[in-house]
Amino acid sequence: QVQLVESGGGLVQAGGSLRLSCTSSRSVLSRYNMGWFRQAPGQEREFVASSTRDDAPNYADSVKGRFTIYRDNAKNTVYLQMNSLKPEDTAVYSCAANVYPFAGTPDLLDSRKYTYWGQGTQVTVSS
Repeated sequence: QVQLVESGGGLVQAGGSLRLSCTSSRSVLSRYNMGWFRQAPGQEREFVASSTRDDAPNYADSVKGRFTIYRDNAKNTVYLQMNSLKPEDTAVYSCAANVYPFAGTPDLLDSRKYTYWGQGTQVTVSS
């Protein structure tokens, strides 16, 4: 069993920055594909960013150019650097780990492909 714990959320003004962290309870992140998702009140959970085991990033169009996902496997941590934040970025952000013991990469935009989830951290962007 793997536990993921997010931190770094908070209240920020539009145009500001936050860095979210997702730390694993075990030294396994280097073997997992990782993703960040968010869910705003009354809305479906949506894909934000992913990082493959080979450290290849992918982003939702809505955050491309503003958010950066990166990992520090030695610290068992995946980060989401969020710049130029907008009020529409307000949501609960959750990290997730995809366990995929095969060659290649599954569809990391699909939240159903993820096995382990953190509890989420609130990000609020004021206008």
